[in-house]
Amino acid sequence: MQLRRARDRMDREYAEPLDVDALARTALMSAGHFARSFRAAYGETPYGYLMTRRVERAKALLRRGDLTVTEVCFAVGCSSLGSFSSRFTQLVGETPSAYRARDHGSGAQIPACYAKVYTRPVRNGSGSRSGNGSGTEKP
Repeated sequence: MQLRRARDRMDREYAEPLDVDALARTALMSAGHFARSFRAAYGETPYGYLMTRRVERAKALLRRGDLTVTEVCFAVGCSSLGSFSSRFTQLVGETPSAYRARDHGSGAQIPACYAKVYTRPVRNGSGSRSGNGSGTEKP
């Protein structure tokens, strides 16, 4: 229950500065115990989970096309454009600029709840994440 509370906080407050200590307090645990328990329960570190949420939101903002990559970086709670771009590329398989420039019109008729499933980065066997393996989403 406490881990879910911390995970839900990350889902809601992804753009806020969150650290393991603050999340551990939400879960009523020590930082070390929280990090180990979170990884055991969700298969990734709290930071990895938070960055996945941030990249999901960044993808939505980049598909809109009205914000620059830098504006998106800061809008989702990242403080370093370089770190954001590296993590985005690692999870999605292409740079934020390339993702933003690509035509996303084919998915425009898909309801947002389904689009989220198709655009969510998925962990592959090597421990890294990617989209659907091809670097593009399914419409």
